[in-house]
Amino acid sequence: MTEIEVCIDSVEGAKAASRYGATRVELCANLNEGGTTPSAGMIAMVREALATTRTTELYVMIRPRGGNFVYSQDELSVMKRDIQMSRQLGADGVVLGCLTEGATTCIDVPVTKSLVQLAHPLSVTFHRAFDWTNNPTSMEVTLEAVIQTGAKRILTSGLAPSVEQGTATLKKLTKLAEGRIAIMAGCGVRPDHVKLLVQTTNVQAVHFTARRKVLSRQEFNNIPMGASAEDDIQYEVDHEKMEAIRQALQELS
Repeated sequence: MTEIEVCIDSVEGAKAASRYGATRVELCANLNEGGTTPSAGMIAMVREALATTRTTELYVMIRPRGGNFVYSQDELSVMKRDIQMSRQLGADGVVLGCLTEGATTCIDVPVTKSLVQLAHPLSVTFHRAFDWTNNPTSMEVTLEAVIQTGAKRILTSGLAPSVEQGTATLKKLTKLAEGRIAIMAGCGVRPDHVKLLVQTTNVQAVHFTARRKVLSRQEFNNIPMGASAEDDIQYEVDHEKMEAIRQALQELS
């Protein structure tokens, strides 16, 4: 059966993902920025929440900030500490990726490989930094670069704004990978499309966020706490989406 990875930012999300049969959770903070490294407390609590079944693996996002994937030496030092912290707190894997600076954006193989080696024996997913590359040589060269880092899977939308638009590329990537690295489709995975996506591309896994906006439980807030215009909004787990995707994929098995 196709693996299911749910991107979460809460203990509640971890419990729900496990209940609906997720293979893995990707634990992040700041999902509105594409995900950054969660706190030690959050990692520990999610590990405890998943410990009862041990059927859902915990992968921790290693990303010190939002924005691009070209990191300074100080930021790389933070990432190394966060990898060590994640391992100590019982994570099964980490999610990361580094790119080169300049007009031509490629996988930074030496830097990423050093992080993968530091993470050992944890498994590593190379995240959607893959979709920010623009290697003029070929997509195959970029794929081979990630394989060289030692990462076990790539999270990608197929170099497109969504998996639906990147379907042809996802299919090609899966074929080029030849089982040497897993291809996981993510960004815009929907219950009404996921079955066709898997049938068309043969990806080994799908990745999605299952949350929805609700009004904040605190009704009074007259002073903004940051740049976000959503101080009166919070997010809760979308149980229906998790179950719908699980059922759709179960029909393929």
